[in-house]
Parts: sequence; C-alpha cells; structure tokens
Amino acid sequence: MENREESPADERAPTPPERGLLHIWKSGGPSEQLCPERVLLSKCVLQVALGEHHGLLLSQGGQVYSFGELLWRGLSVPVSAPVLEESLLGRTVVRVAAGGFHCGAVSEQGNVYMWGENTAGQCGLTERGTTANITVSEPCPVTVVDNEVVPPVVVRVVDLACGREHSLALSAQNELWAWGSGCQLGLVTNTFPVWRPQKVEHLAGRHVIQVACGAYHSLALVRSLPQQNYTTQKPPEKKEQGQSPRYSSTEREEPLAVDDAHYCPLGVELTEVMTAEMSPRRRRPRQRLRPGGRSAGSSPGSGAGLCPYSEDGKSNTIQENLPAGTKLESEGHADPLTQTDGSPKSQPLSGWTANKNSFNDELELQNLLQKLSGHSLEMRHASGPGDTDSLSSQTSDDSYVSSTPSTDIFTSSYKDDMPIKSQTNNSGGVAGVYSSSSPVCSEEVRIYLEKERQALQGQKSSSLTDINQKGKTGPNRRRSLPGTPTHGSPRRRRPCACGPSSAGRTQAAAPEEAGDILPSLETEVWSWGRGSEGQLGHGDQLARLQPLCINSLTSEEVIKVAAGSHHSLALTAQCQVYSWGSNMCGQLGHINSPVTVPQQTKLSDGLRAWDVSAGQSHSLLLADGDCVQPVLLYCGQQQETSSYQSQRSCQRSPNRAESYTVRPTLLPFCVEMGYVSRVCSGGQSCAVLADHNVMGFISAIHELASRERQFYCWLSSVRKLLMTPLFNRESASPSLGEPCTHLFFSLCERLVRLSVLIGRHSTSLSYFLHDVQGRDVTSLPLLTHTEHFLDIYKEYCSSVGDFQVMGGFQSLHKLSLECLGSQQTILAQLCVSNKSAGDDVDLVSLLYWPLQQLHQYGRVLLKLAACYDVLTTEYQSLHQGSCQYESLSLSLLRRKKEAETTFLFWKTHSGKNTEVLRLPQRRVVCESSNRSLTLQNAGRFSNHWFILFNDALVHTQGAIPSQSFFSTHHVYPLTCLWVKPVTENSGGLYAIKITCPEESFTLVASTPQEKNKWLRSINQEIDQVLGGGGQGSSPGLTAMSRTASYKFTGEGRFKDARYTGGWLAGRVHGRGNMEWPDGRTYSGNFKNGLEDGYGECKMPNKLLDKPDTYQGHWREGKIHGFGKYKYANGEVYEGCFYDDQRHGYGMLSSGKLARTSSSVFIGQWVHDRKTGYGVYDDITRGEKYMGLWVDDQRHGNAVVVTQHCVYYEGTFRENKMSGTGLLVSEDNTAFHGEFSDDWIVSGKGVLSLANGDSLEGLFNGEWTTGLKVVGTYYKPAVDGAEDKDRNNLLRLGQYVVPAGQRWTCVFDECWSRLGCDSAARGERITAWENIAVTITSARRHCPNLSRSQTKILEGLEFIPQHGEPVTTANYDNIRRYLTKACETPHHPLGWLVETLVTVYRMTYVGVGSNRRLLRQAVQEVQAYLTHFYSIVRFLFPGLPDDGGIIPDPPVSPSKSRHNSDTSDCVVVVSCSSLLLPLLLPRLYPPLFTLYCLQEEPEEAQYWDRILRLNKQPDQSLLSFLGVQEKFWPVWMSILGEKKQIVSSSKDACFVSAVETLQQISTTFTPSDKLLVIQKTFEELTQEIKPLLDGNFLWCMDDLLPLFLYVVLRARIRNLGAEVSLIEDLMDPNVQHGEMGLMFTTLKACYIQIQRESTT
Repeated sequence: MENREESPADERAPTPPERGLLHIWKSGGPSEQLCPERVLLSKCVLQVALGEHHGLLLSQGGQVYSFGELLWRGLSVPVSAPVLEESLLGRTVVRVAAGGFHCGAVSEQGNVYMWGENTAGQCGLTERGTTANITVSEPCPVTVVDNEVVPPVVVRVVDLACGREHSLALSAQNELWAWGSGCQLGLVTNTFPVWRPQKVEHLAGRHVIQVACGAYHSLALVRSLPQQNYTTQKPPEKKEQGQSPRYSSTEREEPLAVDDAHYCPLGVELTEVMTAEMSPRRRRPRQRLRPGGRSAGSSPGSGAGLCPYSEDGKSNTIQENLPAGTKLESEGHADPLTQTDGSPKSQPLSGWTANKNSFNDELELQNLLQKLSGHSLEMRHASGPGDTDSLSSQTSDDSYVSSTPSTDIFTSSYKDDMPIKSQTNNSGGVAGVYSSSSPVCSEEVRIYLEKERQALQGQKSSSLTDINQKGKTGPNRRRSLPGTPTHGSPRRRRPCACGPSSAGRTQAAAPEEAGDILPSLETEVWSWGRGSEGQLGHGDQLARLQPLCINSLTSEEVIKVAAGSHHSLALTAQCQVYSWGSNMCGQLGHINSPVTVPQQTKLSDGLRAWDVSAGQSHSLLLADGDCVQPVLLYCGQQQETSSYQSQRSCQRSPNRAESYTVRPTLLPFCVEMGYVSRVCSGGQSCAVLADHNVMGFISAIHELASRERQFYCWLSSVRKLLMTPLFNRESASPSLGEPCTHLFFSLCERLVRLSVLIGRHSTSLSYFLHDVQGRDVTSLPLLTHTEHFLDIYKEYCSSVGDFQVMGGFQSLHKLSLECLGSQQTILAQLCVSNKSAGDDVDLVSLLYWPLQQLHQYGRVLLKLAACYDVLTTEYQSLHQGSCQYESLSLSLLRRKKEAETTFLFWKTHSGKNTEVLRLPQRRVVCESSNRSLTLQNAGRFSNHWFILFNDALVHTQGAIPSQSFFSTHHVYPLTCLWVKPVTENSGGLYAIKITCPEESFTLVASTPQEKNKWLRSINQEIDQVLGGGGQGSSPGLTAMSRTASYKFTGEGRFKDARYTGGWLAGRVHGRGNMEWPDGRTYSGNFKNGLEDGYGECKMPNKLLDKPDTYQGHWREGKIHGFGKYKYANGEVYEGCFYDDQRHGYGMLSSGKLARTSSSVFIGQWVHDRKTGYGVYDDITRGEKYMGLWVDDQRHGNAVVVTQHCVYYEGTFRENKMSGTGLLVSEDNTAFHGEFSDDWIVSGKGVLSLANGDSLEGLFNGEWTTGLKVVGTYYKPAVDGAEDKDRNNLLRLGQYVVPAGQRWTCVFDECWSRLGCDSAARGERITAWENIAVTITSARRHCPNLSRSQTKILEGLEFIPQHGEPVTTANYDNIRRYLTKACETPHHPLGWLVETLVTVYRMTYVGVGSNRRLLRQAVQEVQAYLTHFYSIVRFLFPGLPDDGGIIPDPPVSPSKSRHNSDTSDCVVVVSCSSLLLPLLLPRLYPPLFTLYCLQEEPEEAQYWDRILRLNKQPDQSLLSFLGVQEKFWPVWMSILGEKKQIVSSSKDACFVSAVETLQQISTTFTPSDKLLVIQKTFEELTQEIKPLLDGNFLWCMDDLLPLFLYVVLRARIRNLGAEVSLIEDLMDPNVQHGEMGLMFTTLKACYIQIQRESTT
C-alpha cells in the first residue's frame, strides 16, 4: 500500500491521485453558497501558495504549476488548467511561495528562484548582472551569499516567504535573509530597493523556525533562548543590556529615563520644528531614518515602500479618538472575550487595567497632540479605526510592564490570571512613555504626561487607541528582547524569576531527550514592518524597522504564524489561535477593533485548531471536531469585493459591519473534501489539500494526531485550572504534610514532563499531517523514541500511585475546595472518566486518566499496521510499537489497582504502629488476616500476621488484624529472601520454607490453594524486585543466585555490617562488599557466607589512627594464602598466611630508611613467628643475618656479615652468638673459637693473622674493642709445611646452613599452589588444573595486564602434553612452555622464579655483597636448580633424571636409512642445561658481583698486564708471544678495501676473532659463554686457513700463542670472574669435550697473562 501511496503519479493515469487533492474557492460570499473548485492533476499536490490574484502548485516530483493573473507574462490562466513552469524542470523544487505579485521557489539543493513583479526588488537581481528589471518573466536564480565568512559561501535555503514588495528566505542554519523594499525587511539600511539578499542581523544567532510575510509586515517564529535558573523572585536593581528599566510605584524618581535598547525606528524624517522642540535630556535614538518618502498614489514599484505612509495614500497623523477610546474601554469590561478573568478590579496590580480618570482633561491632551503633529485629528468610529500609524506613548516595547515569567513551574505553557506582585508587574513604569524610539517627542509632552503620572497608578498604556485590550496581557512575561542594531544580534539575556521549586525547570530540558525530531514549544513571535493596522502586535500602530518580540505571545507555545495583508495569526500547541491587526472584515474572529496586541480567537466548544492561514481580508482555520475528519473554519468577508479593493487595506463604513463574521464559522462543504491536511489563503482565495482515506491509513493518522491534540489540551487545562493553583498554594503554605508535600511536588513535576512531551508530540504529528505523503510512517516519534515515551508514562504513573498510597488525595481534595472555589464546576468537566459522580471532582480518576492514552497509541498503531503487508518493515515496526504500548498500558493499570488496594489496606489498618511500614513505593500484595498463613510450631495463644509487600515480607507478632495492633514486627526484604515449598509429609501440613540471611522459618498454609497462592505471590514479587518480568515464576524457580544489599542485625562477625554483592540460597556468595560501622571494610569474594578467595580488607587502628590493610587470599573467613598486609605502624608483610597467621614464606619490612629501626626479614614463618631459615637485614646496624630462626629468635647455624666486611659463621642460641664460631675480618684476620654473645669472645680459640702468624689460647672480650689473650704465639714453619688441622679450623662454610635446606618454604608454597601437600605428593592432573584455573582467574581479574602479558596468559591456558615420554621431538615444546611460564608471576613456576630472584637479591645485595659468601651463593644457585627440576619432572614425568639421555622417537623403516647419519646425535638433559637459562639471567648481577670481588686481586694484576702488552704493535706482540710467522696476517680489510699490514700496524690482526670474544661479557649462562668461545676459535681458524695450504690441524703449541694474542687484544674486564663462573656452573656433560678444551685454553691464557713478564 505504501508503495502505491508514495510512488510518483502516472501522467497517463485517467484517475486523479488519492493524496494531495487540491480544492480552491473565493473567500467572499455566504458559506452555504461557496462552491470549491477541484483542481485535477495527475500527480498529488504537495503544496499550494496563493498571491493576490495568482497561485502556485507544487506537485510530487518537484514540478511547479502557475495559475491566475500572471501579469508579468500578460496571461490569465484558469485554476482548472494550471501551466507548468518548464524552466524549473529537473530542479526538484521542494517549496514554493507567492507574494503580492511575484513568485518564489526553493530547490532540493537549497537554491532560490524568483519571478514576477520586481519593481521593489522583491525578485532580486537577474542573471544579466546588476540590471534591475521591472518584471522577471521566467524563474531566475537568486543566490544567497554569506559574505561575513572568508571565503564567502553560498547559503542553502530551506523555506521562502513573500510579501507585496519583499521576500524572506530561511536558511538551513535557521537564519533569515531578506531582499526587496520597505521596513518589513528588518535590515539595518536606508537604501532601497535591496537587490541582493542580506542577513537580518537582528535575528542573527537565534534559531528561526518559520517565517511569514504580510503585505507590508513580516513575522518570524523563533525558538526561545535557554532559560536561566534563578532562585529568588526579585526585580533587578539596574537594567541589563537589552532589557527595559523596571520600576515600582515608588521608584519612578526619574521620569525621563530612557533605554535606547528599546527603540523602534519608524523611518520618519523629523522636521526642524520638531527637532528644536525636543528636550536636551532626550537620548538620540540609534536608528536609521529614511529622508523623504513616496505617496501611496505612486506605483508599487516607484518607491521603497516606506513605513510612515499608509497604503491608501494618506500621510501618517498623530491622532486619537478619545470618545472611541472610552467606548472601547466599556466594551472591554462588558465583553467576556476581552477579559477572561472577570472584572479588572480583581487585578489592581496588573498594570494594564483601564482607568477612566487616567487623563483629567482629554480635550487638552487632544489639542496638545494636534499642535505637535501639525495635522488635524480625524474622528473615527470605534469599530472602524483608520489605517494610519498612531503615536505610541510606549513605542518600542508595549509589554515591558510584564517582562518576567510567572513564578510557578507551569508557566512555560500557561499564563495564569492570578494576581502577581507589583514589583514584577510594574517594570518600566511611566518612563516607558518616553522611549527613545518615538519619532516625535517634546518636553511639553513629557511635562504634561508627568502631571498624569499619579492618575495612572502603575497602569501603562502603550497605545492611545488600544488601552483596554492590554488588560489580559498583564501576567505575560517576555523571555527575550531585541538587541542593538549596531551589533546585529539579539540580546541573549532576559529577566525571569524562578518559582519555589527548581524542578519546574526540567519541563523544557527533559523532553530534549527525545531528540530534535520533536519540535520545541519554547518559542517567540517576532514582528517588524508597517503597523498602521496593529498587525505587528506591539500594542500600537507604529512601524518597526527591526524585528521585535511580541512578548504577550512568549510562553504561549506558538507553533505556527500566518500573515494576511494587514492582520496576523498565531497558532499555539494548545490549539488556540491568536489574532491581531486589521479587523475591518472580521478576519480576526472576534468583534474587537482595532487589535494591536494578540487576542485569542474564540472557537466553538469542542473545536481545536491545528492549522491556520490568512488572506487579504479573511482567515481560514483547520480544526478538529467531534469526529476524526478535520473541519474548516472561516472568518472574514462574506461578500465579493472588487479586485482593486481586495489588493488594498479593507476600509469599511460602520453600516457594512453586518456583512462580516463575528467568530469563525464552519464551512459545511469540508466534509465532502475528505481528510484535509493543510489550508492556504491569499488575496481573496482559499485553498486546501486533502487526502482520501485509503485502507483507513489516513483516518488512522488523523485519529492519532487528533487524540493527541485533544489530550494535550486536556493536560493543559488540568495544569492551569488545578495543578498551578494548588502548587502555588502549597508552596506558599504547606498543608499536605511533609511526605505528601514532597510527593505532590514530584507529581507536579512528572505531570509537567508528560505534558511537555505530549505537546511536542502533538505538534510533531500536526507537522506530519501537513506532509503525510512525503513522510515515512516508521519515522513517527512513537516508534523512534518508544523508550522515552514509556519512561515518562512510568514515572508519571508511579508518582500518582505514590501520592495515592500515602493518602495525599484526601488532603488535596480539601485544599482544592478551598483554593479553587467557583472553578470546581469547570474542573468537573475535565473528569471524563467519572462524570456521573456528581459535582465532586474525583482527583484520583482525573490524574489517572492519562494512562488511557497508552491504549489509544497501541490501538491506532495496530490500525496503521493493518495497512501494510506483514512482511514489510513498516508492519514489523508498527506492530512491535503497538505491543509495547499495550503491554505498558496493562502493566500501569495493574499498578493503579495495586495502589488503590494498598490505600484501602492502610485506610483499614490505620494506626501509629502501621504507619512505620507505610512507604510511598510500597504496595500490598496479600496478607494473612484471615489466618490463612501461620508460623510452624507457633504457640496456641500467639498471633502471627504476615503481610507481603512488593519489597518485603512483614511478620508481626501479637497482632490483631481487625484492630491493627501488634507488639513487634520484623521486615524481611525480598531482595534477600528465598522461598521453596516443603514436601507434604504424613502430617498433611502445607508448608513453605523461608530462608533469610540471618534466620529461616517455615510457614504453614491453611489449604493447598493458599499455599500455592502465597508461594506464587512471593516468587513473583521476588522476581519483580530483582528486575525480572514479574509475571509469576513457578515455585522454586526464582533465582537462587542474585545480587542484593542487606544489613546484618544479629550477633556474629557480620553484626551491623552492610553487605552489597552476590548471594546464594540465603548466604553471601560471590563477589561483594562488606562494611562495618567501626570502619572495617572487605571487598572481594565470598563463599558459603564467609570470605573466601581474593579480597581486600581494611581494619581501622584507633590507637594509631591509621588502618591496617590486607590484599590477598582468604579461606573460610580467615586470611589464608598469599597476600600483602600493611600494618598501621608502617610494617608491611608480603607472603603466606594460614588461619589469620603468617605461615610459610614471607617478607616483613619494618620502618623506613629514615627511621631508627628499619629492617627487612625474608624467610620462613610458622604460626606468626619467624621459624626456619631466613635472612634478616638490620639496615640501622648495617648487619645481615642469614641462618635459622626459632620463635622469632636467631637459633642455630648462621652467617652474619656487616657493612665493615666482617664475616661470621657459627651457632646462635636464644638470639645470641653462642658456641663455636668463625670470624674473619676484612684484612683476612680470622678467629675460630667460643662466643658467648654478639661479637663477644669467651673461651678457647685460635687467632690467625694476615701474615700467617697465629695465636692459640684463651680469649675474652669484644671483638671490636679488644681481646684479652692467654696463650701461645706461633710463627709459620720455615720449611713451609702447613698445619692442616689449623687450616681446617679456619675453613669457610663449616657452620653454614646447607644450601639444600635453605628456602624450602618457597618451594613448599609452589608445591601448595600446584595442589600438593608436600614435595611430589599430589595428583598431577590436579596440578595442571590448578595452573589452568590460576591463569584464567588472572586474565579475568587483572584488568591492567599489558598486551604482551595477555598474549602469554592466553598461550598458558592450554595444558600441554605432559603424560607422554619426552623425546627429542617434544623436548623443545617443554622448553618453550617453561620459558613462557617463567615470564609471568601468575603461573606457579613464574611465581617461583620471581620469588627466588627476590630472596637471592635480598641475601647477596647490599651488605650481603661479601666475597666470602661466593661459595654459598654458587651452592644456593645449584640447590635452586635441583629443587626446580624436581617440580618440572613432577609436571613432565617423561623427563629423565638429572644428566639422563632423551631417547629418540621410534623411527619407521622407511625413514631409518634417511636418518642414519643423525642417529649419533644424543640429547643429554640436566637441570643446568634446562633451567639455568631461565634462572641465571635474573640472578646474574649479584652473583657476578661476588665473583668480581673474589677475583679482585688477580684481576688487578691481569688488567695491568693487559694495558702494558697492548701498547705494542701487532707484529711486535705476535713475536713476543712466540707466534710463528706463518700465522702472521699480511693483509687487512678496512671497509672492504685490502691494505697491507706493516710493522707499525696495531689492532689489525684477527679482528673478527677479537670482536667475537668480546661478546662474552654480554652473555649470562655458562653455555652461552662457551658458545662465544667456540665461535672465537672458529673465527680464528677462518682467518688462518688462507695463510696455509691443504688440510690444517691445530696443535696446542700453535694455538695457545695465537689465542693469547686474541685475549690480549679483546681487553675483557673481569675475565677472571667470567672464567670462574663458567668453571663453577658449567654443565658437567661438556667439561671433557671440545668445549671443555676450548675453555681450558681460555683459562690458561688468563693465567699466562697474569704471570707474563713485560720486561
């Protein structure tokens, strides 16, 4: 169907289209005699524009047709056969506009085309350059260029409007451009015509929504500026820029105060006499005056159309008909259409009430004005004022008297008629009379009006002809003001006052969430141009050269403006029409004349206008009636007039008044036209666009829009008549009670949000209907912003329900009777759902009625869906939207019923005890007052009452439900309540088991039905409160695992703690946070109600005023596993725990370096005490203890080194050096004997001096202060024979803890992480599963992992093949896996390596860097390898023993011959070859430092020889070393060029071998260093081979001198340390092979260099 609707019309189709049907008729004549003419086109008409005597049609496909009197072509085209504008073919026109006698069109690309009369420049320049043609016969482009930017850019135009002598264009940036002639352009210029489009600077920066052109005036619909927040209602003491000065009745001390920001230049040239009469205190207006002018009798193109002259050729006169004014005043009192709020006496402070005594001598004023003007006054009848401009006593801004918004949150859409404080009304005062924009003003006028100031009493008249019509605009407030034209932009400040509740300001902001698709209702209407008929709406008949805001329409939610020849219309979102200007023909829809301020057109009851158009002397309205089909309303001329009269201002004599309509009348023929979607007027013609109802689609769209407009009007009435007065009353003096007052304010706020959303939506639907054939149905806001609509309705329903539950409506009803009074009858008419209830207003039903609209949404969307095939996207979208709104409608109706039930429950069971349970959001589900549910094993005389709310289960004891009395009660939140049925036993009990975090109990139902009812209800509410659908889960299926918050109250470790996190069957389980009142917090994992897994805990220390913190693992509520504990005293422990105690490996750091007691202990702990092997670094004393501990005391074998290089090894008892020990000082003085305390010798001993002498005997004293000796002094033997016994006593390492017994706690922790109780005691599969779990957990709970770490963990998640025998094929896979595992601490093996590196560095760095610890350090590394290899063999049992051979995989016979040459390759596996490359690079710095310290004397001697021997040239050094000359190189290569080696050459021989050997310092492991040595020999051999012929085999006699030369030239520092490291840690399997021989050669060279004589 949609394809048929949107497809282009077929030119050959015999039948007209079903959309865009055009009807045109003349406006004159009685409505029953009118006969609209149907325009038959093969395509649907998208838009029609009517001029004075011509019109334009825009059809589907972008084609333009013209009809009527085409004077620029000399044609007269009947409307039945419009002619195609062929020059516009191919340009896809999207908008057309018709002026008085010219036309315009806008293309899809935003280009403007103009044609027709161009006498005033209204068609702009033609393509032929700057030639100003009188007429433009064909459409010509008019380029709109923005020259303010560099480079200038072409402006894209989206809309166009045309008057008689001017044109306005609206750009895509919502800026306004104008060209033509006259003040209606709004440009800051005095040169006319304006041939090129210029920007209307006065509206620059504002968001212009729509523009309309009258004959000589212009209207613009502008979006209001963002509203500022104010907290007080206080008039500003000094005027802001762009605002009028405001005065109270006692502040008008300066009557001559003028604000030139409110000027309105009139384009009047002042005569010399007038200028001379002006007061010197008068500010000179900042305006541009056009000298001279033309008479109206000239042709329309002969002049610029200046404003000071009327259309009928009469010059402007300053006139006033006082008797007419008196008559108007009396009519204003009598006619209810003028005053909607009763007698003006009820508003003494409104500032606009007419006062008969305002002028004491009206005749004197009349004569005074006549003298000033120099013209005779012309007396006219009140019903027919002249069309000349009148002098305004307040010329620029007629409504500055009321420039502050109302003070309640509803005033953005309503302007209530309640009295307002004088300080907000009397802004401006009489000083406004002397606005600087008055064209003529004299001191005499000021003096005279100053005499009348007391008579005015704050009542200001902005027009001497329209004083009474301003009465109803008193409460109106401006929200934007014009700016200074020199700046070219409007003022962005506006005065406003905020109400008592800031929540009201959300009414404009909240709907913005729906996006820009919903039009804004915060609009203003700006007007400018000629105002001789009051068509500008500023309260006077003066012209305006610049756009000025009609402040009486501000906050009226205007959504469209229309301009006739001399009158204006404004349509609001509330379907009201405001009209002003000429009313000679009744075109304004009321009897008031003239109307210089907007007044509401009175429509018949039940009619709601949603489109307006204005012609020369008539207005045409499109409105909703009782049925879905729209109706047409007409007001204006009822008789034909001549063509000459139709193109000028309508002037009629009073006796012709009976031929005009008083209010809009219904055109009966509209029923036959179908569904009218748009109306248009121009000249004396009317046109409408209608659609046929195809498959019910059009009627469904119209029904949706009509109901939404009706709904918004209803909402607006409720807000205006009910909520606004009650809100103001409650804000001034709260009487509803604390909770209800807050809930009422919340209800008002939600109603405002709903109302604003509906208003914007209804406006959007009206726009949708104007262009229904070009819109996609899926773009309806109901479908594109469904969630926003649903949320607004949910919030509103919740606020009404909450207010009802707390009993607020009873108090509100009383308040409404006091506050509203006589308006109760009007309010009762709004109660559409309960009209039979009598005169009493049912506020509950009234405020619940908006929920009915959701059902209407669903019903209409379903109607629209029926117009499409079920497979189309449109059907799917419409059907889904219908289901959503219907579902919400049913859900909210259930909520309504729940609220009603809850209110009745509280009403029935009222009392002080039950009030503590009464909460706004709480609803009653069921209760056991009929004893349908009791507690199991309850006492015979006990009473138990259970109440199920939507958020909790309440158990009351000692309750008498009928009397609402109970002694105690307990509330069980449903978020932490689990329920399951109990299987029926032989006793026949129908039981339900209730589980809560701190208790469990069983309920017994009276019948199986009651049991099922309670079980289902509880499960349903739990499901609802947990975020489920709440549709009633089956018994027992409600989530056992959930996330919720709970506060513990019972005794236990969680007493008074608040928990938020996971639960499982009534117990905390999963991740969560626990907070205690004393400041303790825990955040981490729980299991079965206790802390278990990783968690972070904070425990306050009141004594130190700092908390203890722990980060690590827990088990069964206790600290268990690896973690980091920071104590309040500054100590930090990082290691293993067991049952809240430090147990296993751990490191404790005490204090800081700046303190006096800084120390670090790393080692084994048992039950929170140091026990086992450990290293204690006393940073303060400069000592490091490496040995055994028992109960926090040093006890057993140990080594102590100090910062003074004193070395001690021996035994400790009870934290003291006690027993036999060996002490060695830095100068090699050694003592072996008995110690009694730290560094105190007591007993037998042997003291060996550095020179070999020794002293044996009894020693006593402290080592550092002096020793008392009783003994024998020995000199070494002369023959050199050594005393072996004495040397054994002084041998290092005899009291040291064996390397294999150190750090067993570290390896035990690694075994524990693998799931083994001790070394190699556990299941291998379990170990691999633990590894996988550890890696996976690390990936999930460590968000700060780098990309490389994440990649490593991903590779380690897969368990490798570990059960198969290890062969040469998969041995490399194991090595690669171990390499990856050791790169991350999350793997148990990686943690082991990282921890071993930590303990090694803690032992041998700093004070521990003592050369006498080298042997221990080497042995410790070898012990690491042994323990480590045992763990690896546990994981990979296929690995052989240390030093074993890996067997080759079985080879098939077909491959045996191919692999026969490689069968001799054998792979030997040892702990050093497999693990040393993983461990040694990390341990290398401290270990190599010890080697350097140990070899320091020999190294000094070696380096001295190196420096001396390297001073010799190459040949000299080779000769000195005894190298045979046949090995001497002759040539050397420098940058690829060969050069001969001479005797003076240095560092030129064997360069590659030297550079290779130098790489030995860049490697870490012995195997890598041996490879460097091997490669050095290979490089040396490669350089020797060219010098010799044939096969060459090395002999040691030839090799050693040559290699000695290479070592000398390599200049390797610490070569002795390198040699020692290789020798100690080299794989035993290569010691006797080729590499072993090469290493021996290097060692021999090192020894030779030390002993080499340089002389």
